[in-house]
Amino acid sequence: MSAGGAVEPGLPAAAAAPSPAPARDPEPGHLFRPISAEDEEQQPTEIESLCMNCYRNGMTRLLLTKIPFFREIIVSSFSCEHCGWNNTEIQSAGRIQDQGVRYTLTVRAQEGFCSTQDMDREVVKTDSATTRIPELDFEIPAFSQKGALTTVEGLISRAISGLEQDQPTRRANEEAVAERIDEFIAKLKELKQVASPFTLIIDDPSGNSFVENPHAPRKDDALVITHYNRTLQQEEMLGLQAEAPEEKPEEEDIRNEVLQFNTNCPECNAPAQTNMKLVQIPHFKEVIIMATNCENCGHRTNEVKSGGAVEPLGTRITFHITDPSDMTRDLLKSETCRVEIPELEFELGMAVLGGKFTTLEGMLKDIRELVTKNPFTLGDSSSPGQTEKLQEFSQKLDQILEGILKAHFIMDDPAGNSYLQNVYAPEDDPEMKVEHYKRTFDQNEELGLNDMKTEGYETGLPAQR
Repeated sequence: MSAGGAVEPGLPAAAAAPSPAPARDPEPGHLFRPISAEDEEQQPTEIESLCMNCYRNGMTRLLLTKIPFFREIIVSSFSCEHCGWNNTEIQSAGRIQDQGVRYTLTVRAQEGFCSTQDMDREVVKTDSATTRIPELDFEIPAFSQKGALTTVEGLISRAISGLEQDQPTRRANEEAVAERIDEFIAKLKELKQVASPFTLIIDDPSGNSFVENPHAPRKDDALVITHYNRTLQQEEMLGLQAEAPEEKPEEEDIRNEVLQFNTNCPECNAPAQTNMKLVQIPHFKEVIIMATNCENCGHRTNEVKSGGAVEPLGTRITFHITDPSDMTRDLLKSETCRVEIPELEFELGMAVLGGKFTTLEGMLKDIRELVTKNPFTLGDSSSPGQTEKLQEFSQKLDQILEGILKAHFIMDDPAGNSYLQNVYAPEDDPEMKVEHYKRTFDQNEELGLNDMKTEGYETGLPAQR
């Protein structure tokens, strides 16, 4: 698509020179003289090339120049004396930059002028740049046009020319499509009048595109420049990933697998299978969930083990249950955790119910089932007073589950491996208090830590013969 054949005034003006001036003699001992964009004596280089319109010989002029407050570029201008076709393109004279760049320009009308100063801003758009105008949902994809040195108005005019190019054919074959394109072209032409502000975005992963700041070196409030790291797809698009990286052999990752091993059912002692999986709990740690399902008697059980070490400090979590939605919070109770509900004068000791990964509702239901279905508190062996207490306990627990009765739920784990979900994470939960404390000697004794020696354990061993 042609950019009109004219190079913008100013920087590439020398590209229109009719013939190169004789270059000065190279320095003694050097066959070629190094060129520089700041060399005032440098002249365009002319190359005979083929016209893409009439396929006859034409002339291409190349000039290395530098844009103020930007970098060096190569301006190429082609003209054919036979058919009059011409074209102008630009290429970056430097390397692909370390980061991509995104220019976001808010184009506004200038009071007292028919055109706007923003429309006259010089723009360097490389092949790899994507141009967008969000207000029209309009986009020019990367590598769909050659690089160009133009203005904001020139970018829009170039887009209009590209859309109008095949309109006669469309009107003959697809009239409805041609009408919609005509409507869109009219909207693009309205943009050139800047009747209302619009946004122009140029996103270039190579980092070599440019939008002029007419206020340089002062800040331009209408222009936002963002540098970003390229994605892998953008690296491949620019040819920086010529070869796909060698695929390393995948290491066995048990986090994505459910492991199975044979065991016996704890109820009927029949052969059964236990499933085990490592799970990462957000804002906590890894745990191991084990579930056993017996096909013989139908018994099911699940258990949770901590996937990490014993924490240096114990953890005490105090949660105030105030709403029925609190019942949906995830809960991890390790084997070393004690549970208290002060309002019910209830305490659940260590190792009771084992390790569990469930919800607060599931934990309270397990407690109710544990207490109300205890064989030593049912039937003829139970006393009338004990039965009444159990019924009262069950009623209050149901009220907590329904959100009628507010209560405190306390988890005290000397090993620090229990967890209650904080729905406000990473902020603090106003209804939850988490305390870390130093374990007592008795607590360390229960955990078997007093006799555990992790450093210098080789000393004091009897000599081997």
